[in-house]
Amino acid sequence: MKRRVLVVDDEVNVRKALSTTLRKIGYETGEAASGAEALDKLGTFLPEVMLLDLRMPELDGMETLRRLMQGTGRKPKVVMMTAYGSASDVMEAIRLGAFDYIQKPFDLAAVKQVVANALMHTEPEEDGQSVHSDEEAVESSGLIGLSAAMQHVYKLVGKVSMSKANVLIEGESGTGKELIARAIHANSPRADQPLIPVNCGAIPENLLESELFGYEKGAFTGAVGRKQGMFELADGGTLFLDEVGELSPSLQVKLLRVLQDRILVRVGGVEQIPIDVRVIAATNRDLRERIRQELFREDLYYRLNVVPIHMPPLRERKEDIPLLIRHFLAKYSREAGKEGLYLAPATTDLLMAYHWPGNVRQLENTIERAVILASGPSILPEHVRGHLQETNHTEKKAPLQGIRFEDRTMREIIQEVEREAIARALRKERGNKLQTAKRLGISRRALLYKIEMYGLDTAEDEQDKSPFE
Repeated sequence: MKRRVLVVDDEVNVRKALSTTLRKIGYETGEAASGAEALDKLGTFLPEVMLLDLRMPELDGMETLRRLMQGTGRKPKVVMMTAYGSASDVMEAIRLGAFDYIQKPFDLAAVKQVVANALMHTEPEEDGQSVHSDEEAVESSGLIGLSAAMQHVYKLVGKVSMSKANVLIEGESGTGKELIARAIHANSPRADQPLIPVNCGAIPENLLESELFGYEKGAFTGAVGRKQGMFELADGGTLFLDEVGELSPSLQVKLLRVLQDRILVRVGGVEQIPIDVRVIAATNRDLRERIRQELFREDLYYRLNVVPIHMPPLRERKEDIPLLIRHFLAKYSREAGKEGLYLAPATTDLLMAYHWPGNVRQLENTIERAVILASGPSILPEHVRGHLQETNHTEKKAPLQGIRFEDRTMREIIQEVEREAIARALRKERGNKLQTAKRLGISRRALLYKIEMYGLDTAEDEQDKSPFE
């Protein structure tokens, strides 16, 4: 028996092209010119997959999908199609139950692949439940970009927002990890409950425990009363743990216990307090590498990493740069009272060619600065070039910079490179020799020998022992 695909689009040429392509590879196809016609055909044609256009007159694709998922009985896998998609469209469609989402103009090979993928999952699904969509929350999240990489992220957000699962968002600094966390919360059933953000790298360790779990009166000097922690404040909602890779070993243990038992005890207290909190964590660290270095607990990693989301760096989604530029240009032009600013073609070319080590945050700062510097309606290359050169100079700084190669033996050059590498590692680990040795992949004894040989001994020898000893 042939597999059945229903093509729903108000443009007859699109319907015919898709139907012809799919029939040639053995599918039985049906066509509908509107959402209402598609819903009518469900009971007679019984499609296993529906290709559904988003923008149609009267009953659009999103409302058609919503009615389909609210109905009873067997439902086809729905693949949304549009030439005008936005982040909110993708997330809402996936949240409502769409299987996938493709953009026009599409490659017919990609259509064949997504239909084949959908047909691999044709078992009846649970009745979909419509959830109130807070469009303003989605749009104000600041998510900009329609590249394939970001479409994948939006789909994950749409799927995970309806669950209670913990999420780990990984990516370089400046990629928008907190925006994704806010989008997950805003599109979840917890949207009317608090979202509490905590930057684990910005709060000293001795304060972070009481900030997370709260404390009782008299728990320590200065604790003149009971205080609720961030977990309690987020009860019923979401706790966003930014830079979770910076947690100390002792706090990792306590966090793991709370995530496992859903019960916390305030600092200095004995009362067990049940909590209902969805945790979204984010990090720009490679947590798997930190596990290997015994700096992060493996069991905590798996407790947080139920659903992983990787935020792509801007250099891997350059097709989104024009959208981001327009967004930031409009925002900062309005704030500066300089409506009507535009980028000269040479400026656009310069920004497109740059590799953006600081990601979206760096691009935003560049546009804000250019708006301030622009004296006319056009933003010229000189308004952005100086900023890019400054950041370029910083990022190109490498261990070899400043090392003299002329008239020196190979042994002398290697020793100077080694000395510089050890000095930098010591600074990064604030003089902690054991952690420095782990970072460099050598024994502590070998490091001590090198430090003495190169005269690198430092007074900043903080906590010079393993945090797990």
